[in-house]
Order: sequence, then structure tokens, then C-alpha cells
Amino acid sequence: MKELGNSRIITSNQEGLHEQLDEVVLKHLQHAFKKPYQQHTLEAFKACEKWVEQQGKPIIFDSCCGVGESTHHLALKHPEAIVLGLDKSADRLSKHGLEVADNYRLLQVNLNDFWRLAVEANWHLSHHYLLYPNPWPKAKHLQRRWHGSAVFPAILALGGELELRSNWFTYIKEFARALELAGQSSEIQEYHAAQAITPFERKYWASGQASLQLKASLK
Repeated sequence: MKELGNSRIITSNQEGLHEQLDEVVLKHLQHAFKKPYQQHTLEAFKACEKWVEQQGKPIIFDSCCGVGESTHHLALKHPEAIVLGLDKSADRLSKHGLEVADNYRLLQVNLNDFWRLAVEANWHLSHHYLLYPNPWPKAKHLQRRWHGSAVFPAILALGGELELRSNWFTYIKEFARALELAGQSSEIQEYHAAQAITPFERKYWASGQASLQLKASLK
């Protein structure tokens, strides 16, 4: 990445959509992801599952939530639901710094496992937010991007109103293509708001970078 002011602009050795995108996505849509679950995520899910069942409310995922600032704002936006802020980094989550409301929880988990566990438990999301996940911009890392990974079918199976944002437009356009291959439609538009709800938004906008947003109602 290159520095731009106090933020970063993504650089990539890939031009346009990855040439193997269709092949990789279709392979993952046709074959189940059977990697064993990590114990810490399995335990986190079991503990969280009890709370979710007790609440009996619509479920929202804020995946790759980082410090959980977005989780806080999404919980305020959706008081009728419960919001789970999910991130792999305990260090980032420890910097939350906001008073946790009754309708959200922050969990340190492996998303490759947590999403699949949620599917197995027959959870169906009302909304799923992926706000500024690491896009892995090098061409050789296609399968580390969520739409190019083996866990992509689990995102589809969870359903709900899916929303992505990124400052790397190729990431968003690739995700839209992956959805199309799965028979799902999506809409893309430039995104800006009066209030940033993640540190990434705040930095990108302050440095003059634009954000692109994808929305899809997953069938």
C-alpha cells in the first residue's frame, strides 16, 4: 500500500477482475468447505448461541468489525435486533472504548468457522455488514478475499440484507460478479455519509478517497 496523507491507498498488481475469478467462485459453490473448526471459535459460538436464543430477535452480523465502532452504531440503528461484532483480532476488539449496549456483543472468532457454525445452527440474518475488510489486493491472494474463499457459500446461506464497503473498487466489483455467479443480484454505488462509523471511513474520507458500497438482498 502507499501512504496518502494519514491514510492508505490500495495498490495492486491486478488490473480489473481477476482472470480466474469465475473458475474459483464456481468451484467453491460446487464443493463443501470441510475444514475443522478452531476450538476457540467453537466455544465462542456455543456461548453466544445461548444468548442469541434467549433474545429471540433478528440477528445482524458486523463481520470484520475491528474495534467495534461500527457495531455500536449498527446496534443503535437497529434497536429491534441483536448485533454481533465479529473480528479475529483480540487486540483490536480490546480497543472498543464504547459503552456496550444491551443489544450487541463483540466476539473474537475465526469467521471461516463462525459463519459455517451459524449456517449449521440454521441462523438466518436480517442484515450482514462487511465494512472495509482487508481486500488482499495482490493477484495471488484472490482466495483470501471473501468472495474468492471457500467460505463464500456460507455468506450466501446466512441470507439477509448484505452490505459491503471498500476503498478498493475492484474488490466490490469482484464481489458483485461472485454474487452474479451464485444467482444473486446486487447494486453498487459510491458511498458517503454525514457521520463515519468506522475508523477506516474517517481516514479514507479525510484523505480524499472515495468508498464504494455494494448492497444485495440475498435469496
